Amino acid sequence: MSHARSGGLAGEAMRIAAGDDRSRYDAFGVALHWTTAVLVVALFALSQIWEFLPKPERHPWIVAHMSFGVILTAMIVIRIAWRLMPGHQVSPAVSGWVETASKVVHYVLYALLAAQALLGFALRWSGEKPETMSFFGLEFGPFFPPSPKPLHEFFEESHEWIGWAIIIIAAGHAFAALYHHYALKDDVLWRMLPGRHARRAERDAPAP
Repeated sequence: MSHARSGGLAGEAMRIAAGDDRSRYDAFGVALHWTTAVLVVALFALSQIWEFLPKPERHPWIVAHMSFGVILTAMIVIRIAWRLMPGHQVSPAVSGWVETASKVVHYVLYALLAAQALLGFALRWSGEKPETMSFFGLEFGPFFPPSPKPLHEFFEESHEWIGWAIIIIAAGHAFAALYHHYALKDDVLWRMLPGRHARRAERDAPAP
């Protein structure tokens, strides 16, 4: 009995980490999900790579980081708006603390992504010598007067730490989805894969 209960709790914990509410996502929602994931990984990789480069060679990498950051900001706004539109809310098949905790995983990631995007702009537009934001060479801002150096340093440290927090949580999210796919053999990962909805609908259709 205790072993079965332990296994059930472990499965619930992994479902929470995967953000699973056992519902389907529409094709546009799936596209938003994977585009966001690719951008997050690319932004983190760029920020780590330029640390190993001489300062004169960092500029193109920083411009790419800022450009992808602008795109990610737009994706976050679109993604939140899409989820809030009628007809796009998911209908969980679980209840109680499992449902609540599953939603918390998504809300935390959304909050961190939004904070990270805002900090990116704040970092460029703060300090004693505010700098412009670049979108593939198209520069805009700063829109604020110079600010104290400690504030700029706070934005810089927060941007770095939140970046690591996003990667760690996202890695746990991905691991949990893979655990469901290969160990529990359910459809948590399947329902988020692009191009799978038509095939799944055909598979689940009742026999004539």
